Amino acid sequence: MKLEILHELNAERAGRRPVILVTDTESGEQRLVKAKDFARDPLRTELEKQLRMGRSASVEAGGKKLFLNVYAPTAKLVIVGAVHISQALAPLARSLGYDVTVVDPRTAFASPERFPDIPLIAEWPDTALPPLNVDAYTAFVAVTHDPKIDDPALLHAFERNCFYIGALGSRKTHAKRGDRLRAQGAKESDIARIHAPIGLPIGAVSPSEIAVAIMAEITAALRLPPKEKEEAA
Repeated sequence: MKLEILHELNAERAGRRPVILVTDTESGEQRLVKAKDFARDPLRTELEKQLRMGRSASVEAGGKKLFLNVYAPTAKLVIVGAVHISQALAPLARSLGYDVTVVDPRTAFASPERFPDIPLIAEWPDTALPPLNVDAYTAFVAVTHDPKIDDPALLHAFERNCFYIGALGSRKTHAKRGDRLRAQGAKESDIARIHAPIGLPIGAVSPSEIAVAIMAEITAALRLPPKEKEEAA
């Protein structure tokens, strides 16, 4: 690998921006494709497919055999609310490779005994969230049922373009949430991004089942093409 390409690759990875190294397996020629350039690249379809899957792969294009080396940031999951669902959701997400953080200013809930080995921040969202560097590779879940905690957290998620935003509550509860968020400056397009009721509709009842439904919906948001995401919902 040329030193110039290596420097560019390291810079993109440090900035948590996905990038793919394309190598001609016969000639050894290499080029780096940054996420912002995918739409204009002749390999767009294959690049987007492999990035969604988070896997490197060999492909054939234009009579050439190419290897696509995928460098995708580790996905994060920020859970706002140290509730029973979160106790099941956090370890499940960790087992799937997510970097998980739980945020809840209520210290009676956000305790190490309830969340062993999970990073906890017992602060209000305005204080807790900015240092977490929430980004487009972050799934964001608000499950406290307390507007004083969930609403500012959701507004932060809108600003940071999270790939998934979910919130606990019935359709009636979500309608009231939408009114509150609009009053605080949220756009209709922002509110439309919230998955609520949260999780795929699998008839989940217990906290553990709801956690499975949430992680299934997050996985669909991360891995499926847009059309298949709509069908999964």
